[in-house]
Amino acid sequence: MTAEATQNGRIRPRERDAIVQSLRAGVVPRSGQQHVQVGRAAEVTALLTDIDRIADGGAGSRFVIGEYGSGKTFFLHLIRSIALERRLVTVHADLSPDRRLHATGGQARSLYAELMRNMATRAKPDGGALASVVERFVTNALTEARESGRPTQVIIRQRLDGLSELTGGYDFADVVAKYWQGHDTGDEQLKMDAVRWLRGEFATRTDARAALGVRTIVDDASFYDHLKLLSRFVKMAGFSGLLICLDEMVNLYKLANSQARNANYEQILRILNDSLQGSASGLGFVFGGTPDFLLDTRRGLYSYAALQSRLAENTFATSGLVDYSGPVLRLANLSPEDFYVLLTKLRHVFASGDPAAYLLPDEALRAFMAHCNSRVGDAYFRTPRNTIKGFLDLLAILEQNPGHDWRHLVSTVELTADTDPNLEPLDDDRDTDSPLPGGFVQSPGIAVASQAISPGDDELATFRL
Repeated sequence: MTAEATQNGRIRPRERDAIVQSLRAGVVPRSGQQHVQVGRAAEVTALLTDIDRIADGGAGSRFVIGEYGSGKTFFLHLIRSIALERRLVTVHADLSPDRRLHATGGQARSLYAELMRNMATRAKPDGGALASVVERFVTNALTEARESGRPTQVIIRQRLDGLSELTGGYDFADVVAKYWQGHDTGDEQLKMDAVRWLRGEFATRTDARAALGVRTIVDDASFYDHLKLLSRFVKMAGFSGLLICLDEMVNLYKLANSQARNANYEQILRILNDSLQGSASGLGFVFGGTPDFLLDTRRGLYSYAALQSRLAENTFATSGLVDYSGPVLRLANLSPEDFYVLLTKLRHVFASGDPAAYLLPDEALRAFMAHCNSRVGDAYFRTPRNTIKGFLDLLAILEQNPGHDWRHLVSTVELTADTDPNLEPLDDDRDTDSPLPGGFVQSPGIAVASQAISPGDDELATFRL
């Protein structure tokens, strides 16, 4: 139970409303996941092992693979909340066409900036914690300086010397030192500029040099190097490590340009190699994706031979045998029993934790599951997002129409199986460097219709931006 819950087991209205509204909208609640978490104990235990390894100075990379709507995002949120309790710093972001692991047009820097905006600690679980982490580092240095009688500037420089061995470490250390300088002299602008640099918000080296006297910035080429620097820094600030959660990895699978797609897969390979070989310290990655993103030998991770060999599943894990120690963690489907428990928890949350306020009896839960099974088959518990929305909509109607018989409503609940819009057929499945009729070459970001251009066409009717 969180601080939002009262001592007698009731759920406060604010937390109850946040959970219900998020789930009815089809998104993951930012807090209170423990109230509706069911099943997948083995998967959570496997990630807990990773978190403990990261806190012990190790590294880890996991690929959480599940069908669209199966609860990957919810699972990632749960793991992040556990990591915060273990005193890790977490950052998270969804990949998109404007946010990638590797790029030359600013997309990787955009992803870095989004990660920094979402930085969270146990004291600031909702994000925006970067300035607090830097402040904690400075505060620890001040405390050591008072105890040892040495100048604070000397303490800070000694602590930051450990970053110099990493790429970009000198400028990173200089920026943190500038933050201390602003703190010491009361120069709020200097402190703000230092935080902006650490967030990756400087677009040009000229601006960074004018504001801070450093010659580099966080850019596409240094994206991963700065994450490694950050993992070292958060440990210097007194935290256990850094956990990076990246969801919607299917956006890399959707890249039409094979060269850009392979460059991003190369970045993933670099991250994976660092984790497996122990080159990274106190740093963990959790990637969320669909089976197609992993297994497709034409566009997915398996299209990159080096990744396929490293991510291949244990051949002995068949006939009910499981292996949760590999880099790929497949989310097991919820069983009907798990889903029944989920419905009871949703009913409990909707009633603010008061059993006397339940709007449906146990009999209604079984009737609802039978209706779901008849409408969408076993997909109602394998990809439960739409089913959860339908159940909460049913409770909302009963709450606002007291006295209405649930039996007449259950059979009218409209349900459809979740389908992944990201995996709709592409207009043109050719690589962007393949020639088009008439000598054209497809450019990144432009989809070209598959119909051939006839010689008589005098308008580009078949082209679509």
